[in-house]
Amino acid sequence: MSSAVICSMPAEGHVRPLLVVARALRERGWRVRFLTGQRYEPLVTAAGVEFAALPAEADTLDAIGAETDRDRGLASINRGIERAFLAPAPAAGRALLDLLGQAAADLVIHEPTFVGVQVLYAMPERERPLTVLCGLGPLGLSSRETPPYGLGLQPLARPRLNRLRNRLVGAFATKVVLRPVHRAADRMLAHMGAPRLEGGFFMDLLSRADLLAQFTVPGFEFPRPDAPTKLRFYGPMTRSMRGGVEAPAWFAELDGRRPVVHVTQGTVANVDLDELVGPTIRALADQDVTVVVTTGGRPLTDLDALGPLPANVRAAEFLPYDELLPRTDVLVTNGGYGGLHHAMEHGVPIVVAGDSEDKVETSTRVAWSGVGISLRTGRPTADAVRSAVRTILDDPAYAASSRRLGDAIADSRGPDGLLDDIDELLTARRPSPSQD
Repeated sequence: MSSAVICSMPAEGHVRPLLVVARALRERGWRVRFLTGQRYEPLVTAAGVEFAALPAEADTLDAIGAETDRDRGLASINRGIERAFLAPAPAAGRALLDLLGQAAADLVIHEPTFVGVQVLYAMPERERPLTVLCGLGPLGLSSRETPPYGLGLQPLARPRLNRLRNRLVGAFATKVVLRPVHRAADRMLAHMGAPRLEGGFFMDLLSRADLLAQFTVPGFEFPRPDAPTKLRFYGPMTRSMRGGVEAPAWFAELDGRRPVVHVTQGTVANVDLDELVGPTIRALADQDVTVVVTTGGRPLTDLDALGPLPANVRAAEFLPYDELLPRTDVLVTNGGYGGLHHAMEHGVPIVVAGDSEDKVETSTRVAWSGVGISLRTGRPTADAVRSAVRTILDDPAYAASSRRLGDAIADSRGPDGLLDDIDELLTARRPSPSQD
């Protein structure tokens, strides 16, 4: 029986897409072990997958992401990356090696924030498992055609100027702006006995994987004609993440008689609902729309801090998205990667307000792809939200762009395509009879 280990730092938006891959492997007869935070044991075992717990010093991402004073902008790339991803990596790497010591694996799958996988690259290639990076966020791979990750910049329209800008900004980002991250990354790699960056950009650590499996479609990523052939697109895993949430009684009111605006801060960065939910409610209180709020699992009583809810607001902790999104005219979100793709599956245009974690980059892609408007902040004013929602409702081009990407998502290869490519890579790795 083939064996796989799947590694994820503890965060809802990381674990759930990888469980889609885990279930697909199980259906093909693989043994699958899933290494992540203790909180996710029930979710993993419910999927029929073996659970392995990260040690406490690596089981930190959920708590950091939920902080009200979390880092934003460049601080989220410097101190935030070091604290959330680099500092836990040695402990996570030891946990991975312990798991492989208990029983070898043919395959290790990980997501970008599981930096502990770097311990495997201290081994000769033939002695380590095949490694697959599952891109659950904006692609950070360096390219002469794209600006460096973390700055929220789009490619320029003029090719020569674009390449010059990218080269200069890339050097400045590596040696000056993001120098703390690069120094911390080299310290972490040295501690783990893994190859150092050698002056490269920190996100290029990810390119060491044997397969770079990006969970989006090319139209939501900046073009990279110089990308390695091992970069492949499979579409989001949201199509296989359907839950059993029941619709509330008021759901029947969403009958198409007036536009529906759905606002959410996701399931992690939702401690302070006045970051985005509050401004959206105030912005649209006097508009002829229905505002649908999800608190991402927080008690509905948390909305009391925002004051009395206007008559056009409906709220729930969770909602059945595959029923809600076909009735939604605009999504207002802080820019979680999975949520953006779920909206685009249904052709829903987007207002995005995010400036922490990877949301600087997701927001940039929303604007660049034409599927919505970026407010370029995680705490927008009510006026800014109202203006963006009205612009999208009045201009059908945004919805048309979202439908275009939704069609591409429908045509993408999904988990079956990923597993087919993994089988092909494993077959190529096996020694021929003459080498036995």
